[in-house]
Amino acid sequence: MEKIEHTTVATNGINMHVASIGTGPAVLFIHGFPELWYSWRNQLLYLSSRGYRAIAPDLRGYGDTDAPPSVTSYTALHLVGDLIGLLDKLGIHQVFLVGHDWGALIAWYFCLFRPDRVKALVNMSVPFPPRNPAVRPLNNFRAVYGDDYYICRFQEPGEIEEEFAQIDTARLMKKFLCLRIPKPLCIPKDTGLSTLPDPSALPSWLSEEDVNYYASKFNQKGFTGPVNYYRCWDLYVPKTYTVAFIN
Repeated sequence: MEKIEHTTVATNGINMHVASIGTGPAVLFIHGFPELWYSWRNQLLYLSSRGYRAIAPDLRGYGDTDAPPSVTSYTALHLVGDLIGLLDKLGIHQVFLVGHDWGALIAWYFCLFRPDRVKALVNMSVPFPPRNPAVRPLNNFRAVYGDDYYICRFQEPGEIEEEFAQIDTARLMKKFLCLRIPKPLCIPKDTGLSTLPDPSALPSWLSEEDVNYYASKFNQKGFTGPVNYYRCWDLYVPKTYTVAFIN
């Protein structure tokens, strides 16, 4: 881990923390919620040892990257723009793109907006959501899953952050990272996070040290930036995206 280089790169109006290691063809890793660059630590080390330049930023709002206060600063245009600016600053034209969870969704739009910057895509856990201009995504979530569906619960500014603050952050991270519920995730207002089970033991791929690293960063930064991604769902993606990214 001490071989991984940590830098701060100015991109798209924010300062972005970036972890990287190695030389050769570039692989850009995009993390999900509630994660950090740290989610890719093992992949960074492995691929760098196989002749790749492995790069994993903390996304906008996360970890040691800036968190703009405005909810509308977390659209697909902003998130992909951050990464394009990062590649420009690093002097990288094309990357192998790897995304997980929210990172997968961002990676889909990265490919849609700027296919010229992608050599290949590896995406995990989130299929591409085709946009239906006749239906607002949040209305569709409510109709299918109800108001307690976690994406719906995340919409009111400050509300879910207050619930998160009522539980120890390390315990909260364990609940999230070890969650294995096949049905849609719901967080009822009357019972809140108590509906998310506490793991009886950590899985082999997650240590107490790992949990504490995540918790320390979320204690510093908070959850508003990451949750704002969900609050921009209906803005994902405006019809004018071609003007911003193809010019």
